[in-house]
Amino acid sequence: MKLTRALRLGLDGIYKTAGVLSALCLIAILGLIVMQMLARWTGEVFPGAAEYAGYAMAAASFMAFANALNKGIHIRVSILHQMLGKTAQRLLEIWCFAIGTATMWYFAYYAQRFVYWSWKFNDISQGQDRTPLWMPQSFMLIGAAILAIALTDHLLQLIFTGKHRVAPELEEAVAGE
Repeated sequence: MKLTRALRLGLDGIYKTAGVLSALCLIAILGLIVMQMLARWTGEVFPGAAEYAGYAMAAASFMAFANALNKGIHIRVSILHQMLGKTAQRLLEIWCFAIGTATMWYFAYYAQRFVYWSWKFNDISQGQDRTPLWMPQSFMLIGAAILAIALTDHLLQLIFTGKHRVAPELEEAVAGE
């Protein structure tokens, strides 16, 4: 029991940390935009600001996915789900989580290969920043792996307990509309 509780706390901590990192990336984008504006106003040049903002946006997106899943913020079509009985609902949820889990592990596997080959060939961006591409690609990989872990977590939770851990607040709000 202690092991499962420690695992649960560890996974939830990873998901929340990824969400915080996503928020920090958004703050970094704001900072980059402000610095670029200041550079223009003072007649200076801030090379690579747009590229860095793009890297931060990609990192923010991928880092937010698992936390958003746990909070029930992902878009879900629940019309069919609500029309089904309890057993059919559970089977549909298992099928959906299984497809999502398999897809994300597939994506994470190829993202890892993508990052590896970018590192191996010392691939750099074509912009003024000349950043080694494996660096920003690593955030995509980490975010994808965390989402794959979160989907696996929800799938196993659903299979063994009959309920996933997606926050119900938004489900109830949508059902009430």
